[in-house]
Amino acid sequence: MSNFPRETYLERTAIARAELARRGLSALLVLAQESHYYLFGYDGGGYVFFQCAVLTAEGDPVTLLCRRPDVAQARDTSTIEDIRIWLNAKDADPAGQLRDILVERGLAGSTVGIEMDSHGCTGATYAAIAGALDGVCDHVDGSDIVRRQRLIKSEAELVYIREAAKLADAAVEAVASAARPGVLDSTLTAAAMAAMLEGGGDMPPAGPLVNSGRRAIYGRGVGGARPLETQDQVMIELAGTYRRYNCCIERVVILGSPSEAQLSMYRLVEETLREMLEAFRPGEPLGVVDQIHRARLDAAGFGAHRYAACGYSLGATYRPSWMDVPPMIYADNPLELRPGMVFFPHVMLGDADSGLAMGVGQTVLVTEGAPEVLNGFPLELIVRD
Repeated sequence: MSNFPRETYLERTAIARAELARRGLSALLVLAQESHYYLFGYDGGGYVFFQCAVLTAEGDPVTLLCRRPDVAQARDTSTIEDIRIWLNAKDADPAGQLRDILVERGLAGSTVGIEMDSHGCTGATYAAIAGALDGVCDHVDGSDIVRRQRLIKSEAELVYIREAAKLADAAVEAVASAARPGVLDSTLTAAAMAAMLEGGGDMPPAGPLVNSGRRAIYGRGVGGARPLETQDQVMIELAGTYRRYNCCIERVVILGSPSEAQLSMYRLVEETLREMLEAFRPGEPLGVVDQIHRARLDAAGFGAHRYAACGYSLGATYRPSWMDVPPMIYADNPLELRPGMVFFPHVMLGDADSGLAMGVGQTVLVTEGAPEVLNGFPLELIVRD
């Protein structure tokens, strides 16, 4: 079994089945590895190929269709007992085998949901399933069924997220300690990874992002190591990961003496983030957070350099991203904040004209009252003279 008692997974699948029934769906074709992990405990990587679990509304045993290399892992980590195999061959037809499973379950003529918005459902996978189900089952997008259920974290899940927060803090401390002129920025990345893995964490599903020099203005990682200079800047954005659960953090390290422009940018992003964090109150729409982000940065003259969204939900995810989206934090997002939701709001300025970057981010838990910041690392500009 994976990380929670068997009863936890049975409760989760019962809730998902009830939602299927409410929507008039006979089954959900579960293609997201995150859903496999959440509903059944199945912890694997087979989603990069055709892999699908069939969860029916009526309570039939869950059936997993996967490749041979995934069978033992599925058996050892999950509640799934009915595991079917498709074999790599010139005439392999896993979508056809999936259709046969649905027919076997008496679902011909019904409507099923498909987790279309998933890294486990490529365009080719969806086309194959849609073709195989033509004339057998109707199908609709069911991507939000489990995703919405996963938004509210249980106390047991929060234990893992808090451990991930400690790992994220340790990773930033390791980067700050290793940063000095002449060191490759890839060495800083290695320091972050070592701190997290030696601390008992998992490989994060992406990154870490450790960009130096002008590359600090980039919102994504970039290939090729770069040596740090006497006067330099390093943007750090990473996820600490524990039992697949993620907690993110963002900070900036300045080598040498920060300029007045950098100090001014830092004051702006710090003050903006502090106000944003206070907006994570139950009952409020998520979009309020980005309204603060936009208003403050636009008023300061950085409208052209801010992002159109300022963060995202976090949970347990697999490659290629630690972002557990949707939801994203954007200005008109109506999602009602509820206790147990976990988000990573951040304020990032990447000025392509000056080449200066500044950013801060914290992971926050929505509670019944004041929001709880999960990161313990000080919210301050890190300066290495």
